[in-house]
Amino acid sequence: MRVLVVTAVPVERDAVTRAFGGTPEVLAMPGAELHRCGAFDVLAGGAGPAAAAAAAAFALASSASAPHPYGLVISAGIGGGFAPAAPLGSLVVASDIVAADLGAETPDGFLPVTALGFGRDRFVPPPALVREVAAATGAAPGPVLTVSTVTGTAARTAALLAAHPGALAEAMEGFGVAEAAERAGVPVLELRAVSNTVGPRDRDAWRIGDALAALTEAFGKSAPVLEGWNRHDH
Repeated sequence: MRVLVVTAVPVERDAVTRAFGGTPEVLAMPGAELHRCGAFDVLAGGAGPAAAAAAAAFALASSASAPHPYGLVISAGIGGGFAPAAPLGSLVVASDIVAADLGAETPDGFLPVTALGFGRDRFVPPPALVREVAAATGAAPGPVLTVSTVTGTAARTAALLAAHPGALAEAMEGFGVAEAAERAGVPVLELRAVSNTVGPRDRDAWRIGDALAALTEAFGKSAPVLEGWNRHDH
């Protein structure tokens, strides 16, 4: 099965491709390079849900007529973890991919887009695949929030956890990738390595190198699960 992995930036893309060893085949596509490593195609689609959705949608559409189209799409990279559930350097696999700030502010608080009567605010990856990836990598399964603005205050952290109890991490691309995957009829997964704690912004405390190393290790451990997974068997 062919797998599309969408990251935000090249350093994340390269961390993923290192897991597969060797030198990837580089294929040009509008706005990005696709790095092919056997059954895995990895691209840096850009930061934020819009860029991620556009990159994933183009790659999915391009593969639709290929002899072996994609059978799985993964949003992958580093992200912020909610303490103490997701410490620095740990891994999180999304049980739910949630658009945490898609909706409307009201005098009574935030309303998700679903409460406004249109759209959706979450996607649910295949539970069996989530369990298998968690078992292979040691990742904690739980909701991962997609935000357009990285959280930088204690008040915003508290508000997110109040609205989304049990959330483990936040990142900026998962929901966009999931939207594209849904339209293509392809299952989606989100895998994150924690580089920083969600809360007051302190770049000196971030551990980006450790998180990227954890991301490489995660794909090395989960590659057999991902490549061999068949949604029709579950």
